[in-house]
Amino acid sequence: CVCRKNSAFVPHAAVFFTATLSTAMWQSLRGRLSGFARPSHAPSAAAQPSVLPRGQVRSGFFTRVVPRISPVSSAVAAATRPYHASSFANAEAAAAAAAGPTGVPPEQVTIGVPKETFKGERRVAQTPESIKKLIKQGFNVVVESGAGAAAKFSDEQYVEAGAKIVSAADAFGADLVLKVRPPGELADGKHEADMLKEKAGLISFLWPAQNKDLVDRLAKRQNTVLAMDCIPRISRAQVFDALSSMANISGYKAVVMAADNFGRFFTGQITAAGKVPPAKVLVIGAGVAGLSAIATANSMGAIVRAFDTRPAAKEQVQSLGAQFLEVKGVDEDGTGVGGYAKEMSKEFIDAEMKLFADQAKDVDIIVTTALIPGKPAPKLIKTHMVESMKDGSVTVDLAAEAGGNVETTRPGEAYHYGGVYCIGYTDLPSRLPTQSSTLYANNVQKFVSSMVPKERGFVVDEGDEVVRGALVLHDGALKWPPPPPPEAAAPPPTAAPPPPPRSSSGARSPAPPPAASELSLHLLEACSHALKARHESSDCRFKRHGVRVIGGSFD
Repeated sequence: CVCRKNSAFVPHAAVFFTATLSTAMWQSLRGRLSGFARPSHAPSAAAQPSVLPRGQVRSGFFTRVVPRISPVSSAVAAATRPYHASSFANAEAAAAAAAGPTGVPPEQVTIGVPKETFKGERRVAQTPESIKKLIKQGFNVVVESGAGAAAKFSDEQYVEAGAKIVSAADAFGADLVLKVRPPGELADGKHEADMLKEKAGLISFLWPAQNKDLVDRLAKRQNTVLAMDCIPRISRAQVFDALSSMANISGYKAVVMAADNFGRFFTGQITAAGKVPPAKVLVIGAGVAGLSAIATANSMGAIVRAFDTRPAAKEQVQSLGAQFLEVKGVDEDGTGVGGYAKEMSKEFIDAEMKLFADQAKDVDIIVTTALIPGKPAPKLIKTHMVESMKDGSVTVDLAAEAGGNVETTRPGEAYHYGGVYCIGYTDLPSRLPTQSSTLYANNVQKFVSSMVPKERGFVVDEGDEVVRGALVLHDGALKWPPPPPPEAAAPPPTAAPPPPPRSSSGARSPAPPPAASELSLHLLEACSHALKARHESSDCRFKRHGVRVIGGSFD
């Protein structure tokens, strides 16, 4: 119970529990063995009675093994004596003081879900199923009338889930507003940011680097803003990662749209009317969207090729049944920060362009997904490459919103460039509204629920690395960009053991096993260091004294 309540207390509690359990097990075993009865193997019962007096143990296995356990147990008990009652209480008090700020009970927080007003946007921030979970946690939820209609969620479904249907003004006037798109300007000239009440909370996609004016506008109203596009990409935050959820849908939808505008089957067929060759698909960028496109195209029977500047993507591409293309003559790693690719050298780009030019003449469909954070999308498919493609070919540019990877892309449009159909839609997740709303709502609901620690209420805790990474404004104060995450401390170096002595023949004698007390203290020290390292780092691999902890997170 203490471990679950105060995570900072885990190393002390774990060592104390382990030592207490070890001592209790030994005492119980010793008590049972003292009066242990078993059939006698001696020649006569008189020579060796079947039941020994208390405190005596038969010769054999137990007399060889049990005495070795006793010193270990004693050493464990001695080493952990500081962790008993008084230290235990002091450590618990210190952990409670460091637990973090307290917040507002969920019952006093109203969550508002307004209707998205961006042109063509059909998603909604919360579905009836996700709202049920928020209400179960204690929140009050209000939904603007018609907010989920485009995503096939009726007002009646929201009412059945426990939400209250209200006007747009009431939805924006809630304590915490959940949206998909950043607040924007309405048709009547009003701005959604001005509809938020002062010091209210907002969770949505925000793109703070591109929307500095919007951030300043929200700061003037002393709002607290968390951006779903700024969720850090760490193992514990995967369930909150809305960017990956939307990218998965974009990759799937890109291939479906390409197939819809391609004049042949994706899969090869041999029929009575003749042989149909399979379509050839090139996917550039093997991130979440790229891998989704690869899996979809491969399942439809196409021949799939993929390229990525990150060597780690090769195994993922091949596991989905695609061919991984590599640049020859230039050995360069394109792995960047946060799982994205970085900008490559001129030599690599020149070799890359030659590879793409050769592939464009051979493939039927090109899907591009390459993005570099904070910069325009790199131009990977030049105009002359598009012109070299066969008539009836299709390009789908998933980086269109950032300028596009294909020079012929028109963001937000689809048109024919010569004999090639170029798709540059920027709202592919919205074109699958029910599915994308469901995944996004789950990401947001889990994120909100994570900000309600037990007995602390709803709180924006800057000590939480996920909350801190997504936090743009806190009561109007600018908190973006977040500080770099601290690196996990390296384990302290250990001295090498002395070499074993040589025997009279000159050969080294085997090293004696460590003493029981030394072994016990080494184990305790290793457990303490490993648990401490696991507590301080969300992804830790630690090995010391033969004790190994491979951790993700306490979740």
